[in-house]
Amino acid sequence: MALSRKVGLLAGAKYKGGGPMLAWALHRISGLGIILFVTLHVIASFLTQQMGSDLGISINIFYESIYFQLFIVFCAIFHGVNGFRIIVLDIWPRLIRYQKESTWLEWFVILPLYLLTAFIMIRRFLAG
Repeated sequence: MALSRKVGLLAGAKYKGGGPMLAWALHRISGLGIILFVTLHVIASFLTQQMGSDLGISINIFYESIYFQLFIVFCAIFHGVNGFRIIVLDIWPRLIRYQKESTWLEWFVILPLYLLTAFIMIRRFLAG
């Protein structure tokens, strides 16, 4: 028997996933951010060393900017801590019922760690 759902556009567009769904989405975004950084780094290194291109230097300037570095540091910290949470939930499946609480615990680890790291990075950036 087919499922018949009559959901309007506004009702269907409302976000109902909660914290674990947000963690799932951010895990994918942070993974893509890390892939972007590695790709840019490899391309810039190749263009600069092998071809002597100014495009490689421009890419270096982009990914060495403080904004991109703060983004990549967030991606690395979030991806690592969220990955650890997923591993723990995979090893002990009975803990899945506490998934929402583990997501809150994850944020209690990520935020101080990221804020401290960002503070140090910005302070060094401003110092020159």
